[in-house]
Amino acid sequence: MTSQRTRDRMLNRLREQGIKDEVVLAAIGSTARHIFVDEALSIRAYEDVSLPIGFGQTISQPYIVARMSELLRNGQPLEKVLEIGTGCGYQTAVLSKLAKEVYSVERIRPLLLKARDHLRKLKCINVKLDHADGNMGLAQVAPFDAIIVTAAASHIPQDLLAQLAVGGRLVIPVGTDEQILYLVERVSTNDYRQTQLEPVKFVPLLGGTTSQ
Repeated sequence: MTSQRTRDRMLNRLREQGIKDEVVLAAIGSTARHIFVDEALSIRAYEDVSLPIGFGQTISQPYIVARMSELLRNGQPLEKVLEIGTGCGYQTAVLSKLAKEVYSVERIRPLLLKARDHLRKLKCINVKLDHADGNMGLAQVAPFDAIIVTAAASHIPQDLLAQLAVGGRLVIPVGTDEQILYLVERVSTNDYRQTQLEPVKFVPLLGGTTSQ
């Protein structure tokens, strides 16, 4: 269930679902998703489903990872990317193949440590992880030409908008009971363009940090 044939079936399914960016598809096809889930769930690693990773969190389904990555890239190489919600590190690993630098923030320390181990196994050397509140972003290394949020916010955090470079793109799920995927583009210093895309389902974006 972890063979290249299984991964190829997953890629074909993503193409059928409308993913067109072959750079994104190549990054997903070359990232071993089974490494990021518990061994008992590895048989389901290449199905198009989200799976539990502990601490009330999930690894996103491959379609959502591909869709959000495609939106971020917009057909162009990425330089510096910020990810809010490292989780198990799967989306982070995909981003590491699409961007020159990836900064990723996780509020749950044990998850961050797991993700660090996963990314080390895959030799993702262009990734920097931080235990911090994702709502605040990482102002000390901003601006970013792309920001991806992998948990649903009640609103679009102002700090993240401020850390987006002019011409940059933010992809974020917004909502509580019903969630919508948003694309926010920074058109100029004081001008942002928002586009509502499609219904999604994510765990909520929480504030603060936890060591357990």
